[in-house]
Amino acid sequence: MANIRDVEHLKELLLGLGRSRPLRDPLSSSAELELAGPQLHAIIWLGHDGPLTMGDLARRLGVSQKGVTGLADRLEAHGYCGREPDERDRRVVRLRLTGKGMEFFKSALVRMEKKLAFLLDVLSAADREALFRIIGRLSATFADYGSNVTPISKHASRRKR
Repeated sequence: MANIRDVEHLKELLLGLGRSRPLRDPLSSSAELELAGPQLHAIIWLGHDGPLTMGDLARRLGVSQKGVTGLADRLEAHGYCGREPDERDRRVVRLRLTGKGMEFFKSALVRMEKKLAFLLDVLSAADREALFRIIGRLSATFADYGSNVTPISKHASRRKR
């Protein structure tokens, strides 16, 4: 388990980064600002993975079922997505991008890739490899946990100072 010194060090590094670049959504730009962060993220998920159930999208965004319903309502009202019944289970509703939503996704993806390239250009080849290794390890670890990851607030309450 990480010691408090490492946790504090990571926190300070992220705060320092946040002082020079917004951490709320460092990859978004003014073109995406017409959408709230979770709306942009929903479009990214739907663009990458195709239609998703409301429950799957809620889990990926870290919001409640009620929250994803409101988000879907707003995206649908602006013409970015539509709801469709599941072919196998009519109780299940999937959210899919419309033509307008897919065009927005494609343009956002190009901008995101340019920003990621900019971030990677700051790093040496060795640092990039270390970053890829670390993110890969985190991803594999979280995949092993599935949806049973302990919320951060529970970890914080067990932490000894």
